[in-house]
Amino acid sequence: MPTPRKARARSRQRSKSASRSRSRGRPASTGKKTRTSSRTPSASPGRKARYVVSNQEKASVAKQEKASVVSNQEKASVTPVRQSARIASIVAHEKHSSSKTVEKITAQARTTMSDKEKPAQRTKNYEFGGPIGAFLMIFFLPATVYLVNLACRNNKCTILEIPKLPSSLAAVVDFQATLIFLGWFVFQAILAVLPIGRVVDGQPLKSGERLKYRLNGFLALLVSLLAVGVGVYYKVPVTLVYKKFFKVMTTAVVFSFLLSFFLYIKSRFVPQSKLAAPGNSGNVIYDFFMGHELNPRIGPLDLKFFCELRPGLIGWVVLNLAMLLEAYQRDGTFPPALTMVVVFQFIYVADALWFEDAILTTMDIVHDGFGFMLAFGDLAWVPFLYCLQPRFLLESRFNLPWYCLAPIALLNVIGYYIFRGANSQKNEFRKDPFNPNVKHLETIPTPSGKRLLVSGWWGVCRKPNYLGDLLMALSWSLPCGFGHILPYFYPIYFFILLVHRERRDDAHCKQKYGASWERYCERVRYRIIPYVY
Repeated sequence: MPTPRKARARSRQRSKSASRSRSRGRPASTGKKTRTSSRTPSASPGRKARYVVSNQEKASVAKQEKASVVSNQEKASVTPVRQSARIASIVAHEKHSSSKTVEKITAQARTTMSDKEKPAQRTKNYEFGGPIGAFLMIFFLPATVYLVNLACRNNKCTILEIPKLPSSLAAVVDFQATLIFLGWFVFQAILAVLPIGRVVDGQPLKSGERLKYRLNGFLALLVSLLAVGVGVYYKVPVTLVYKKFFKVMTTAVVFSFLLSFFLYIKSRFVPQSKLAAPGNSGNVIYDFFMGHELNPRIGPLDLKFFCELRPGLIGWVVLNLAMLLEAYQRDGTFPPALTMVVVFQFIYVADALWFEDAILTTMDIVHDGFGFMLAFGDLAWVPFLYCLQPRFLLESRFNLPWYCLAPIALLNVIGYYIFRGANSQKNEFRKDPFNPNVKHLETIPTPSGKRLLVSGWWGVCRKPNYLGDLLMALSWSLPCGFGHILPYFYPIYFFILLVHRERRDDAHCKQKYGASWERYCERVRYRIIPYVY
């Protein structure tokens, strides 16, 4: 039997052992297997349970404190410590996560970079014969304007004779004519930037931006007509623009070259995202001709949008009115054939300006840059070649009886009906596919989300608006009779132009819509003229 002294010694030894065990976070060993209260009832089961839980909590706290100390030592880097494999794994994982976060932020920064840093799309395929063709066109187009007009004057309009060239520079250059053209250009520019008329969004650009356009072209036409009327009332020599026809034309040609040089130089200092893909080849001559910048602007004035419709088209109307006034002053009457052609062409221009927003979806605005091709076409080619029929009728005094003019007028009405119906149908569908006027039309879906019309006007042929345009062009030349070929220059040239434009558009859509475009072409077989082409 143990003595009391030995019992007290054993008790102290057990107490010290329990204390050491608690400091290490493990329950004290009594030399016997520990039994839970569920298996062997003891005198104080609640005390044992609380004792075990308390030791586990202390062990957990000790581990957290140890991890905190290790973490602080790593951050402070005061003394080197031996890290366990687990801690090293945690640190490596944190570094990997941090690296991924940096890469993600960098990628987001790249996707939201400014337009100045975005690369421009390069020219993929040359058009118009490439750089050599562009170089020749720069000289061929002005030469055509001069030769056609020189061949059709002084009661002659033939290609069988070589036109007589001006004998001196004074015959084609005039200070007064220069002032007339420059004054007209500035006058139209002022009307274009007036804060009158609704503002609309253009088509989305490659950068996602949508430019703003002010639509007041029809107002500019009315103001211009009012100015002509006031000039006639106060006996201002409005017909001077016709009498100095060649001199004003020379100013327009020279101005087109100067404007094109300015546009190209300006395009060298704009962000890459503002360049036009068709005119971004790297070849100076080709890019100068095609247009290097897509939408060049000077303040609120969009130069391409402005030149497309204002100075050239309205100038064409003013030239026609000057010829009609010249005929009235000469003969005391308005010749029927000349009057009819002037009215037809006025309706054509008025329609373009009334539906001014329709041009914002055309290839010229959306796709092509603004260079010599469009600048010369807008300012010199259109006003001074499209008025060829009125010039012929005025100078030749040719006329047709009413029974010949009546079916010609009907042809123009039919052409305009097709032209306006097709364009209105397309524009309404683009604005709102659920419009009651167009929601019944059949369509083919495309990968880009757009839908291709395959019924209505656009189920007859792929370019019904071109068909109407050609019928109107023919009706402008028929009043000139069949004795001369040059009055038919416009419909012949226009047919070639529209065929070329349709081919360009076909290639563009094939690349853009892929298999959907092939299905569309199988459904709508004819391009411009049903059963013919």
